[in-house]
Amino acid sequence: MNVIKKSKNLSLHLMLLPAMILLIVFSYIPMAGIVIAFQDFIPAKGFLGNQEWVGLKNFELISTNPFVYRVLQNTLIIAFAKILLGLAIPIAFAIFLNEIRSSAYKRTLQTLVYLPHFLSWVLLGGILIDILSPSTGIVNNLLKSLGFNPIFFLGDPKWFQPTVIITDVWKEFGWSTILYLAAITAINPSLYESAKIDGAGRFRQMISVTLPGMSMIIAMLAILSIGNILNAGFDQIFNLYHAGVYETGDIIDTFVYRMGLIDAKFGPAAAVGLFKSIVSLILITVSYYCAYRFADYRIF
Repeated sequence: MNVIKKSKNLSLHLMLLPAMILLIVFSYIPMAGIVIAFQDFIPAKGFLGNQEWVGLKNFELISTNPFVYRVLQNTLIIAFAKILLGLAIPIAFAIFLNEIRSSAYKRTLQTLVYLPHFLSWVLLGGILIDILSPSTGIVNNLLKSLGFNPIFFLGDPKWFQPTVIITDVWKEFGWSTILYLAAITAINPSLYESAKIDGAGRFRQMISVTLPGMSMIIAMLAILSIGNILNAGFDQIFNLYHAGVYETGDIIDTFVYRMGLIDAKFGPAAAVGLFKSIVSLILITVSYYCAYRFADYRIF
């Protein structure tokens, strides 16, 4: 029996091998590039060439760069808003779907709302640029027909952040709803029957039965989201922003991209990336500890 069990485990471990190879090649080996943050890196000398070591000079440069603090502020605002709305809206929508009695209508609606999750931001970005265009976009045409002035959603710094946040939540909330629906289906139906006997209406049942039954998954996802507080969504913002909205739309990832690949300031860019990685590692460690401590969630 032990031989059979070991053989079965071996086959399962072999199935993980391709994923582990990809993880090592694309995630662990590139970590050797961390040394660039402590060098005056010149590509012509090669990664293993005689590069000049500058210690913490690159970190000093970014700490005195006024744009870094603006970028950090934008990142925190956008990420926090996405996390907050990304929790609240799927919870409300899952409860709403649970109250629909027609299973066919429920499945159709659920499919429609989580379909945008499968669209890349390259494709969706082009669609949003057309839809939100101040001259020909359907949204502004509707606003003008109602007597309002057109809004440059993706060109006005004042409107760029709300547009980015709302479109990201719209894209992802349907997919997140699946987790909360699964939590709702795990609630004991007898609890609803007991609530009905006590005279509770549908709204009261949602407050007294459904929400408490979802509390564990809500707490777990809220805690785990702490680790993403510095991830404001590079793919989305890179495909939507431009120089006119850097004031409110530039985030850490896009700032590092421009500094490193456009301006060729490899050392400072690596320093910013390393700083973000260290802070993210701390936040992820804390979030997983809190998830284990308060929601009894563990990876291993």
